[in-house]
Amino acid sequence: MKRITILGSTGSIGRSALEVISKRRDRFKVVGLTAGSNIRLIEEQVKTFKPEIIAVADEADALRLRKKLGMEVLSGASGISEVASYNRSDFVLSAIVGFAGLLPTLSAVRAGKVIGLANKESLVVAGEIVMEDAAKYGAKIIPVDSEHSAIFQCIEGRGRDSIKRIVLTASGGPFFGRTKAELSKVTPEDTLKHPNWDMGRKITIDSATLMNKGLEVIEAHHLFGFSSDKIDVLVHPQSIVHSMIEFKDRSYLAQLSVPDMKGPIAYALSYPERLENHIAALDLSMIEKLTFRKPDTECFPCLLYAYEASKEGGTMPAVLNAANEVAVDAFLQKTIGFNDIPAIIKDTMNSHRTEAVREIDAVIRADRWAREKARESINGFSGRT
Repeated sequence: MKRITILGSTGSIGRSALEVISKRRDRFKVVGLTAGSNIRLIEEQVKTFKPEIIAVADEADALRLRKKLGMEVLSGASGISEVASYNRSDFVLSAIVGFAGLLPTLSAVRAGKVIGLANKESLVVAGEIVMEDAAKYGAKIIPVDSEHSAIFQCIEGRGRDSIKRIVLTASGGPFFGRTKAELSKVTPEDTLKHPNWDMGRKITIDSATLMNKGLEVIEAHHLFGFSSDKIDVLVHPQSIVHSMIEFKDRSYLAQLSVPDMKGPIAYALSYPERLENHIAALDLSMIEKLTFRKPDTECFPCLLYAYEASKEGGTMPAVLNAANEVAVDAFLQKTIGFNDIPAIIKDTMNSHRTEAVREIDAVIRADRWAREKARESINGFSGRT
């Protein structure tokens, strides 16, 4: 019986993970859960899965839950990090969205856990620290993003010297092929209608801007040890080929399945084994074509900015990520337009003086600075929407 902790259990990945677990109670036992502000849902999850330890972001919410559930409920960043390092857990699914997932992920790493990593931002902003600490404390990181799960499966057991490059695939989101003029008119409601994947709001916006793919390039760099110039992106609208590797002999190896996040989640939970029938079968005879195109970085420049941040290194990826989080939130609040998102990110990056990242405080300082700078930029853009 594998004992599971889920950080961010009320989000899209967390809910999908609990769906997988609910069908395999013979294999998995939930021992820890954390959530942000969706208190009603975590209350239901606690009643269903009966974890041993839980935490929520706000102390007032924790107090209400203590009264309802009759159990201790931790709160705040320290409480969530305590759940992440819970000593009776065998596997930690890090599924908190954004920079907020960094410290809990580090807590799990430093506790030497096996970690299913869905919080890509941990590696984007502090990849050197996270990977060095994983080696130091004996933690194992299994990627949960569908693209990185695909690369993990393709690359396992193969020598690095045999691999020429990594190719990450992108759906292109709902607007691929649109002009900048057309993009200036799209609304948050339009943007949240992803053609293939069921994801949370922030990740869905990132998919539409191609920032999600940019963050994944940086994540792949840290996970697999390839420089960003050995990591390419192709737009694949069918979302059947989840990513691939090209060998030095020019042959390719790809991982295919229907677009369903329960696939990579189940693989991470059960690794090195595989679960049966947790997603729909892929009927290859029904697929008329699989197409691949180069990304349009003129209309969707966020991908380029991520490559620039990766090459710059230091605190620049943290600045990229923070500015993006602030800009996406402003877009969802209808304060700025879709095309303003990359403009705000670039303006913030151009104003940053990069520092080396030797300890986590440098990352936290850069994140705080970038959020303030991005908000200043937004004040200049908001009058144009």
